[in-house]
Amino acid sequence: MSGEQDPTFQNPEPQEPRRYVRGTRDALTPQRVPPPPSARVRNPIVMVGNAIFTGLLLFIMAAGGVIYFGKEKLEAPGPLERDRSVVIESRKGVREIADVLKREGVIDQTIPFIAGAKILGVGDELKAGEYQFEARISMAKVLQTMVEGRSVQYSVTIPEGLTSQQIVQRLKDSAVLTGDITSVPAEGTLLPETYKVTRGWTREQILQRMSAAHKRLVDEVWAKRAPDLPVKSKEEFVTLASIIEKETGKADERARVAGVFVNRLRKRMRLQSDPTIVYGLMGGKGPLGRPLLRVEMDEPNPYNTYQIDGLPPGPIANPGRASLEATAHPMKTNELYFVADGTGGHVFAETLDEHSKNVARWRGIERQNAAQAAPAPAPAPEPQPEIAQPVTPPAPAAAPAASKPAGPLTSPKTHIAPKKKAEKKSEKKKQAPKEKQKEAPKE
Repeated sequence: MSGEQDPTFQNPEPQEPRRYVRGTRDALTPQRVPPPPSARVRNPIVMVGNAIFTGLLLFIMAAGGVIYFGKEKLEAPGPLERDRSVVIESRKGVREIADVLKREGVIDQTIPFIAGAKILGVGDELKAGEYQFEARISMAKVLQTMVEGRSVQYSVTIPEGLTSQQIVQRLKDSAVLTGDITSVPAEGTLLPETYKVTRGWTREQILQRMSAAHKRLVDEVWAKRAPDLPVKSKEEFVTLASIIEKETGKADERARVAGVFVNRLRKRMRLQSDPTIVYGLMGGKGPLGRPLLRVEMDEPNPYNTYQIDGLPPGPIANPGRASLEATAHPMKTNELYFVADGTGGHVFAETLDEHSKNVARWRGIERQNAAQAAPAPAPAPEPQPEIAQPVTPPAPAAAPAASKPAGPLTSPKTHIAPKKKAEKKSEKKKQAPKEKQKEAPKE
């Protein structure tokens, strides 16, 4: 072969891509056009529905976001730095409550609190009262606390044996209670007890509660009383219980004291109870503040059981549960007397002779206690230089007044003061004739 290169083996030159050129036949063939929208899609109702659906979807998404972030806000710790007591007054709406909580630093924003109360449906269930909110309490916890009404509880304690006037005064002195008391309840119609109240309770409310509790208890105890009890009605039952309440404060003595008074009633003996005289003298205002005088025992008094037979016309105090139960079930005994023993209790006796000995023993204890309580003698003054003074004759010493012995004691109580009033009356009677004799010459 010659050295010439075969033209068939030469490298071809790069060629441009072919372009499609429409021919005459293609030009005569029409192109396919996309189909027009259907009439259903162009319907106004469908278009409005799509818009509503879209808007509703967006609203749901927005509401979900609000609920999510609102829930986070309600459950987030609050701004309160330390425990605080907050008073929510009655007849306050959710907006006013939110303002009070923000002002007290319990919450930092009112809108989330109000919105949370509305969404949860508790806007009208928030209760008034005094609440103790702990530090960093959340809005959700605040709402839960107020819906459940877990406000601060206060104790109002009424001791046994107070009169109705004393109970009313004690309620008036309470800073937790509100309102006035229109009238003093009848004696013996209130139950002494410890009552739980919240700030804002009215005094009339607690009186009504005490009266209802008393009625329930009296009905319950009266229904289970001993069958041979010498009282005819619930009123007499409460009257006897009030006397027992005032006679002793020891729980283990109440039934025994009740037995003594029941025995005296059965024997038609006068009760001779000192607290009944005190009630007649004071009218239920409180204690006498001093020992009884013998003359006061002799004075006429509707409640003076030294002078009247049987029970006084009504209770002399408000007895508690223990005294009511002791009256319903008195101890079976033959004892008719009792006297203080110097230790807070009493010594009981079946006969007057035994009782007189017990009284004498108690008088000795009283004298011993008085001697121990007497003040120590003052130290003798230091000697001073003598100064000449005019000499005056000494005044004659007054003769000591003769003390009169007290009469025999037949009362369950013991302490009887001297008859000062009786002595004054006798002196006036002695002086009256002398005054008339002086005035006679003038006539």
